Amino acid sequence: MSARPAGYRTPPQVVWDKEIDRIDRHCRAFIGLSPWATLATADADGFPDVSPRGGRPGFVEVLDEHRLALPDRPGNNRIDSLRNVLVNPRVALMFVVPGIEETLRVYGTASVVEPGDLAVDLTEFGRPPRSVLVLDVQRAFFQCAKSLMRSGLWEPERWPDRGDFASIGQVFRDHCELPAPLPPDEVMRADMVQEL
Repeated sequence: MSARPAGYRTPPQVVWDKEIDRIDRHCRAFIGLSPWATLATADADGFPDVSPRGGRPGFVEVLDEHRLALPDRPGNNRIDSLRNVLVNPRVALMFVVPGIEETLRVYGTASVVEPGDLAVDLTEFGRPPRSVLVLDVQRAFFQCAKSLMRSGLWEPERWPDRGDFASIGQVFRDHCELPAPLPPDEVMRADMVQEL
């Protein structure tokens, strides 16, 4: 066990014992329900990156109890995660299921493969993925519900009004110091739908 910051009690043994080295039936079921996950990678210097990933429930395919297949869909083409995996294969996934307050964390090493190299069809929205990240699972465990309970994430009455935040077009204009406004959010989102 690694060093601990002052002021933190030692957790009960079950907190350590819940970590397993495979995808069991409960992990498989949770992944099958999950339409959204975060992918954590790091570059060669260890600088971290976290990327959102989403699709139909079960968009991450469980190949067997030690391997997951995460399809790469069209995005902004920065491909930060894929570039990181090429130099540092250690990755982590955190799966979220709407309405369930626990999350599933999976750790391992990954490689980037061609979709045709796998014996599964990962077509979604009528398109095959551009590539697939195959994760060799080393650790998996369920995270307790406390953070989502605190956030009220699944409670619509606690959600902010969309008007409480600037339009994404305004955000991009300011961040990129663009001289002219971008199209309205509705137009930008309609364009994104065409690229799903």
